[in-house]
Amino acid sequence: MKCLFMFCILILPWGFHSITNAQQSVPVAGDSVAIEKLLEIIEANSSFRIYTDIDRSFNVLIKTNNASPIQLLENALAETPYKVSVFGDHVFVLKTVELDVRCAILPGKTKIPENPDKYFTQTEGTEKATSENVVYVIGNPYVKEVPAKILLKGKVTDFKTGDPFIGVHLILKEPYVVATTDRDGNYSIQLPSGRIQLDISGLNLQDSRRQLMLYGGGTLDIELTEKIYQLDEITITAEKIDNVKGLQLGVEQIQVAKIKNIPMALGEVDLLRVIQTLPGIKTVGEASSGFNVRGGATDQNLILLNNGTIYNPNHLFGLFTAFSSDMIKTADIYKSSIPAQYGGRISSVLDITGKEASKEKFNGSAGIGLVTSRLNLEIPLVKERTSLLLSGRTTYSDWILRRLPSKSGYNNGTAGFYDLGMVFSHQIDKKNALNIYGYFSSDRFAFDANKKYTYNTLNVSAKWKRQFSEKFVGTLAAGSDHYNYKNTETTIEAEAHNLSFDINEIFVKADLTYYMDKHKIDFGFKSMFYNIGSGTYEPLGEASLVQHDALQNDKALESALHIGDQWDITPEFSVNAGIRYSIFNAMGPRTYYQYDPSMIPYESTIIDSLSVGSGKIFKTYHGPELRLSARYIINGNLSVKAGFNSMRQYIHKLSNTVIMSPTDIWKLSDANIRPQKGWQVATGLYWNSSRNNWESSIEVYYKRMNDYLDYRSGARLLMNHHIETDVINTEGYAYGAELSIRKSVGKLNGWANYTYSRTFLRQSDDLISNPVNNGDWYPTNYDKPHDFKLTGNYKFTQRYSFSINVDYSTGRPTTIPAGKYYNQELKSIQIYYTDRNSYRIPDYFRTDLSFNIEPSHRLRKLSYSSISFGVYNVTGRKNVYSIYFVSEEGIMKGYQMSVIGMPIPFISYNVRF
Repeated sequence: MKCLFMFCILILPWGFHSITNAQQSVPVAGDSVAIEKLLEIIEANSSFRIYTDIDRSFNVLIKTNNASPIQLLENALAETPYKVSVFGDHVFVLKTVELDVRCAILPGKTKIPENPDKYFTQTEGTEKATSENVVYVIGNPYVKEVPAKILLKGKVTDFKTGDPFIGVHLILKEPYVVATTDRDGNYSIQLPSGRIQLDISGLNLQDSRRQLMLYGGGTLDIELTEKIYQLDEITITAEKIDNVKGLQLGVEQIQVAKIKNIPMALGEVDLLRVIQTLPGIKTVGEASSGFNVRGGATDQNLILLNNGTIYNPNHLFGLFTAFSSDMIKTADIYKSSIPAQYGGRISSVLDITGKEASKEKFNGSAGIGLVTSRLNLEIPLVKERTSLLLSGRTTYSDWILRRLPSKSGYNNGTAGFYDLGMVFSHQIDKKNALNIYGYFSSDRFAFDANKKYTYNTLNVSAKWKRQFSEKFVGTLAAGSDHYNYKNTETTIEAEAHNLSFDINEIFVKADLTYYMDKHKIDFGFKSMFYNIGSGTYEPLGEASLVQHDALQNDKALESALHIGDQWDITPEFSVNAGIRYSIFNAMGPRTYYQYDPSMIPYESTIIDSLSVGSGKIFKTYHGPELRLSARYIINGNLSVKAGFNSMRQYIHKLSNTVIMSPTDIWKLSDANIRPQKGWQVATGLYWNSSRNNWESSIEVYYKRMNDYLDYRSGARLLMNHHIETDVINTEGYAYGAELSIRKSVGKLNGWANYTYSRTFLRQSDDLISNPVNNGDWYPTNYDKPHDFKLTGNYKFTQRYSFSINVDYSTGRPTTIPAGKYYNQELKSIQIYYTDRNSYRIPDYFRTDLSFNIEPSHRLRKLSYSSISFGVYNVTGRKNVYSIYFVSEEGIMKGYQMSVIGMPIPFISYNVRF
């Protein structure tokens, strides 16, 4: 909304003055009158109030008798440098200056003067703020009382492409207020009314400012131009100001566009591998899938892609992440201080948001490497309103598998995968936006011609975002998630079979935010319906003697309500408190068993069999999940934070491996399997250097887990109709300290993270006659006390850089045989094993190097190419993945297995157009 030149100056502290009222006679044509006298006469004989910056007296000539006061004044000043501007009863007599003043007047809420076209032209929505030298006026200048605090909202976008800028800081220095744009580029900030200046900063951005005149709440969209820094290639954010000022702890935000130079296995930029370089996040070994967060198991991490759940986030048994980096905009991982809107897992949440295509112009990118190729297209369908992103990736990886060590089990395999992503984005109007997401991935793998695996993921979802008012915004999302696998075994014709499993869910969720003075209220709900095909075992071929078998489907409804309040008590002290109340209903059709409560469940201790019909609820679990965090800013560069959260998890991964596997079974809680519960308390100290070039933090935590599922000796997990008889409820605890140091700008940039942590389990059920380790605590399979990660990048010039990864960790625990004995009852020699996980495999160490050539910055080029080449595991260290023992001629011999025990060179060529 543009306003007449110099509007809204009236309340600026620039020394303008109003002419005092005094009834005086009106001059006639031909009179020469002092200008200050003329202004006094007009004010005295009309309803106008005049403001001027005239600081010396001069005479003007009255040219006509038949003129309105404004025409009389305009004619009198025609030969002077002073101009007349009128808004309602306000008249400005000011010199022509280069300062421009524009209004962002909310339609329907601003009093419009008579003949508005004479003063300004009204346009729909809010003008985008593009200039540092413009004063943007927000709200209604005609209100009688201007509120002390005003809520300003908007979106920060790239001037050239229209893409949202993430993690941009908008700062008012006095009093100190800061806001940061979210993954959609949106911001919301409480500001004092009147004349202010917002300083704007962000990675890859020239520091900027916007000058504002605030009369009331409103919307201001800001356009910025990206700056090419000499060094900007590596950043993971909980970044800069957020490191100290942000309220949450244990939170990391990853912008995928900024991690392209990190050396990765086989040359593929890999989101999960980057996550594993963060403090408190570990894996059990090389090329392993899944990750462990602060002592949690791999199934205790909720992985979301555009609100849909991902159950297998890997390709090729963990060699690649399941989603291409080209289709990802941001990824937020919460290790603690988990917002109340999230639930369903007890360790962490990884929330991945897909990239939207530019609505301004067509863009694309492509890459080709030794193992994979990919293509990404951004297609504007309706300029500034509608766009479509298409992303695809495929592999030709058989040759690399054959180069792996024979003991890895992969070297004789064949493999392939592809994944496809789609994002349709439509800006319905200024207050409504619609996004539709689609994702599909497919894998095939064979150890040999007789053992084949296939697994697929399909996610479809839609998100509607609406701004109901200045202070009330919300999103509504719905979708469907699917994951399935099929394993084929034909080595022996009589035993040839297919084993299949699938999980399906439908969800709907709403997240709403209401802004108040010093409060930000988040509330909403989520509901999910599960339908799990627990397993089907069927013969393959006419010669097969396998009997068809199918487990009962698992069905359930999981729902939750949540509310949270972020309260900025003072500029230094803020608190975020929330509660999530979750309800889980196990549903039929189902036949389930009741066991003798005085005995450990076995098939022989079944006392009753009960059946329920379709849609009937046979077991309900429910309870509150608490969230609390606080932050106190000690000074501008130092703060302390603390937090507590409790979680519930109603779905379990059944697997006798310590990694996530395509053959994992997911089991819902039911009448015999209780949900997992956990809580965590954490605190930390956060410091930034005076120029925010260096960021550092130290966090400590303590965590408890209950009803974690462990397995009895000899447990059978596949096609088990009484799975509850082979699992044992276990309790656990974890604690640790995490130290992080980061440098995000300069020729040398990167981060170093060190974690010390321990994780222990105990089988505490009193009914167990012979618990593991006699009921004492024992370390988990993924307990690795010391973990150090270094990621660095050195940029020689604008185009040439060198990157390095260093990864060290303590070897994970293992159980080894200690001797043999003769079992009188079984009449055979038995192996006696040490206490569970009482020994460790050798420590892990790996170094990766890469050299990167960036595109030139010639603006007229139609395409830009880059190339990266290097070596993964440059020292060729044979890191041990596991230890196994084989009896040879009556002697137990131990062997170490390495998955990748050699240097792997890689090269990747990328083009952007």
